[in-house]
Amino acid sequence: MPELPIAFGLVAITAASALAARRLQIAFSIMLVLVGLALGFMPFMPQVALRPDLVLSLLLPPLLYSSGVGMSWRGFKADLRAILQLAVGCVVFTAAVVAGVMHWLLGLPLAVGFVLGAVVSPPDAVAPMAIARRHAVPGRILTILEGEGLVNDATALILFSFAIAAVMGGAAFSLPKAVGEFLIIVTGEIAWGLGVGWASLALRRWASETRVEMVISLLTPFAAFWVPEALGGSGVLATVTCGLFVSWNGPRFISPATRLQGFFVWDLVVYLIEGVVFLLTGLQARIVVERLHPGDWSRVLIASAATCAAIVLVRFFWVFTVTYLPGKLWPAYRARHPGPPWRQVFVVAFTGIRGVVSLAAALSIPFMAGGTDFPDRDLLLLVTFVVILVTLVGQGLSFAWVIKVLGLAQDGEREAQQAKLKEVAARVKSIDAALARLDQLEGAASAPETVAALRRRHEDRRAYFVAACQDISEGLTALSSSALQLRFLEAERKSIADLYTRGEIGDEARRRIEREMDLEDSRLRHAAESGAARLI
Repeated sequence: MPELPIAFGLVAITAASALAARRLQIAFSIMLVLVGLALGFMPFMPQVALRPDLVLSLLLPPLLYSSGVGMSWRGFKADLRAILQLAVGCVVFTAAVVAGVMHWLLGLPLAVGFVLGAVVSPPDAVAPMAIARRHAVPGRILTILEGEGLVNDATALILFSFAIAAVMGGAAFSLPKAVGEFLIIVTGEIAWGLGVGWASLALRRWASETRVEMVISLLTPFAAFWVPEALGGSGVLATVTCGLFVSWNGPRFISPATRLQGFFVWDLVVYLIEGVVFLLTGLQARIVVERLHPGDWSRVLIASAATCAAIVLVRFFWVFTVTYLPGKLWPAYRARHPGPPWRQVFVVAFTGIRGVVSLAAALSIPFMAGGTDFPDRDLLLLVTFVVILVTLVGQGLSFAWVIKVLGLAQDGEREAQQAKLKEVAARVKSIDAALARLDQLEGAASAPETVAALRRRHEDRRAYFVAACQDISEGLTALSSSALQLRFLEAERKSIADLYTRGEIGDEARRRIEREMDLEDSRLRHAAESGAARLI
């Protein structure tokens, strides 16, 4: 197989699909899956088989680590109870229900049913956030969904290994033994993730060279993932823990230059990996379908419909039960933990999108078990793909409609506006602190004109942020100051281009000036990204 042309083609198709998704206003992930699904059945398209070890060991670690670094540790800690209820409790409960349904409906052995249940039980770590972030929803919903996606894969993969071992060995399932092994794995992975995170930051601080630090940063998720995976764990929890540790402690160890460069490097890495992963997911349709015997389609349809219904209904039942039942039973608990609005609970229950981790786990099911074929392996594989397709496309496309009907978009916009006000107020306080420090240095400075220039610059910045804060509070965001500054910056760019064309400045001077303007452009856009600030 010509691997290099195929890899080139996958990246090119990813870029083209991203443009099409923007024009059609469809989620990037959904568009790529549909494109892959269509391309997979084209006669000229070679089969591109998804290797489970490639996904789990090479593509998944950077995504998990990046999500951990980008997540709010304070938000994760505040919503840890809700996250664990979903990432552990809901995953185990869903796997058990799916196993029972498959045993009752198709007569599958319970161990085989648990294999399917473990595969389809965890919502994806990437797809839900890729869809949810496109809409203005309250931040707590995003935190819970992201936290769940980061942790639940570990629960599901550990449960998957237990179920595979039961099928392979035919041994009876022992709950105490399974719980003990689970706790050992979780404890070990958390400890390893913390250790790798600390070592990574220590090495980066010792290196003090931006390019070396970026190399260490890119290697960190694999160091966190590969060792626990090789020892029988999942590696997921260790990688997430490492990312959260770096997120919390990074500002004390990572230089501004490295953070600036890391933002662009990691953004590109995650963008390419996510795109290729979704595209590869769609391309597997033809491979999965060709493995099934024609006479098995009735069983596949029954199993797929039952599994899709089970995972959706179980998630709604679980989310609403664990959210409101304790408060109904114990008034003291309700006083300490008042239940959130039902609309937010509904969105969390609705967003149970499965993705590539489920497919990779299904593809990694062994072909043989105890000297015979693994029971119903092709059935499990095809049901998994149908579940991914139904949840990703069906729930993904209807997510915006659900948000609109429930009125959560307005709540998200108000929350984002308040967050932007706090952000601008923090900027003003930091400028006040700088001006106070300047007052202390003014008498000792050997260049009064430099001090005066610094004072004027910071006072101008303060006035700008105060005005921006007033505009946001009055809802004047369409003609934001950031957009106005970008227009002035574009005029500067044209002037520099004209001077270069006339030969009044050289290449080095042009590049230095352009770099400064690029940094200013990036700063303005980054500052305006949150919530209420909209660039025209």
